Amino acid sequence: MAQDPGIGYRVEATITGVKGKCSAAHQVGETFEISCHNPGGLCGFFYHDVFPNLMTFQFGGNLPWWQGDSVELQCPDSYNLVTMKLSRSKRD
Repeated sequence: MAQDPGIGYRVEATITGVKGKCSAAHQVGETFEISCHNPGGLCGFFYHDVFPNLMTFQFGGNLPWWQGDSVELQCPDSYNLVTMKLSRSKRD
């Protein structure tokens, strides 16, 4: 298994909402570290969908609609919608 080299910002994911029933059993309040090298236990469908945003976010980029060092993203299953907040911080 590949090791996360610890580059870029440290990104913490927090599940902030679940509408319906998540097939990967994600629950509100769940937190984990995530990166371009480590999916952190995030559902594969959700990870695949957020990867481009995660890559931009982890390496210090911003998109016009992002505010500061956090961003909210939603999984592609709109029927069982999971919402996740990513927060970035500088590594020690």
